[in-house]
Amino acid sequence: MVSQRFQDLKVYRLAEDLSEEIWKIVRQWQPLEKDTVGKQIIRSADSIGANIAEGLGRGSFQDNKRFVKIARGSLYETQHWLRRAYYRQLLTQEQLNRLKQLVDELAPKLNAYLNSIGKSNN
Repeated sequence: MVSQRFQDLKVYRLAEDLSEEIWKIVRQWQPLEKDTVGKQIIRSADSIGANIAEGLGRGSFQDNKRFVKIARGSLYETQHWLRRAYYRQLLTQEQLNRLKQLVDELAPKLNAYLNSIGKSNN
């Protein structure tokens, strides 16, 4: 397995951007919203990058693929919580559009990264 820093992966940096955008928004919410939807969406968004990092650190292609699949599941969970937050009027249309833009950029890159794991660079 090629030695690589997770921080250097574009897919990881996109996951980090999504997570930070969500964090900034949720910090402004009222206590009830923070304690329910807020905690869930922050955890699921943070889990995307955490699983990318953990997968790379496991040292095998199989483990890396498994953790990237978990990251993909966390991305889908994040999309669920974004929908809940919007329908509960916790997100503005502008906020939702910005977050959707990040999700729409991250999703195919996450799939491409998953498909690239274990392939030779030759």
